[in-house]
Amino acid sequence: MPRLHKKKPSLERQNIGYLFVLPSGVIYLVFIIIPVIWTAVMSMTDYNLTTSSFVGLHNYATMLYDRVFQKALWNTVRYTLLTLLPSLAIGLALALLINRKFLGRGLFRAVFYMPHILSLVVASLAWNYIFSEVGILNQLIRGLGGARISWLTNPNLSMFCIVVASLWMVCGHYMILFLSGLQAIPEYLYEAASIDGANAWVKFFRVTLPMLAPTTFFVFITACINSFQVFGQVYIMTGGGPGNTTTTLAHQIYLNAFQYGKMGYASAIAVVLMVIILIITAINYRFGNGKE
Repeated sequence: MPRLHKKKPSLERQNIGYLFVLPSGVIYLVFIIIPVIWTAVMSMTDYNLTTSSFVGLHNYATMLYDRVFQKALWNTVRYTLLTLLPSLAIGLALALLINRKFLGRGLFRAVFYMPHILSLVVASLAWNYIFSEVGILNQLIRGLGGARISWLTNPNLSMFCIVVASLWMVCGHYMILFLSGLQAIPEYLYEAASIDGANAWVKFFRVTLPMLAPTTFFVFITACINSFQVFGQVYIMTGGGPGNTTTTLAHQIYLNAFQYGKMGYASAIAVVLMVIILIITAINYRFGNGKE
């Protein structure tokens, strides 16, 4: 019996396929690859919008003694630690709640997701008013007989305010991602667990969480990257103060580049931030993907 050989696609067909991906490839090259390379080149200069000269690794050496950079790095890590797990936990809890069938489920889904589609500027200004000296929160505290609290100007409370505002903005987005993962879990798995006598907690830990592993892995990486790139809330609510207690790496990039005119040093900070994100993403893929 003669063998049947699959006909290979012609060279013209292969070239047509490359043409389809060419536009996205050009966009990625122009807006991602070239800017990254150019930023790395600029990080080795003292470019200040008027003059430029090659300084090698001087900008990176300066970071080792820059107290503001060290403070920004610590604030970025602290912000990530304070928002990462709570945002995932709240998002998963909301998804579990919305996944149940009850009257008005669509309305609650829209309400919880609404903060994410709001403008970051609008949301930050709203929380800025809530935490202000004459804001709703202080009015409520004074109405209960308490003293007015300087939320945004207190070094011990300012980061807490940014964390609360950020959680309010991102939890709805993570809820939608977890909800899509929950709805993809086959119902027969829960039915089989019920037949075996499993209660709600056993179903959650033995069925829901393992089946949500790919979604959790994606959300975790997304949350890490977003946390390390936080800027808008800091810029609008506190401006990095008081005393640089809320400044972050992204905030320092903006200040050095557009206020101090030190584009070379700002580019060096951007390269460090990119390397940190790449390392965290690689670690997540190494351990998270393996467990998945």
